[in-house]
Amino acid sequence: MNTLPLFLAYIGMSMMLGLAGIGSAVGTVMAGNATVAAMKKNPSIFGSAMILSALPSTQGLYGFAAFFLNLGAVNKLGDALTLSQGLAVFAVGLAMGLVGLISAIKQAQIAANGIVEMSNGHNVFGNTLVLAVFPELYAILAFASCFLAMPS
Repeated sequence: MNTLPLFLAYIGMSMMLGLAGIGSAVGTVMAGNATVAAMKKNPSIFGSAMILSALPSTQGLYGFAAFFLNLGAVNKLGDALTLSQGLAVFAVGLAMGLVGLISAIKQAQIAANGIVEMSNGHNVFGNTLVLAVFPELYAILAFASCFLAMPS
């Protein structure tokens, strides 16, 4: 029984779930902190600021969905998982984790800047929302790679 492929796959799945989740947690706190500070200046922006603060949470969801899909496939194959399949899950897990981590933090930085400017009286909610979606695209692409590389 060769456990290396399973070990690699489980490490990859833990990275896709863990790192993307950490990115979402850090990102939502960053944007949430900006919201709390901005509301001291302009309490009427809470609804829009809350929407922007929630944006980085999606990367963790992509990491969880990728984990869930790959877990089923890996468990189904069990000991029949090949080394190349284990390496593939490891590689896309690392990619999903790092992309989710970085894109959530960078998305939060865009959102936080928009929230601060909204507190200054500038109507930038729509523009901030559009710009904050760009880092999200890369998390979606990383999720798609996890789906495409899923062992079968």
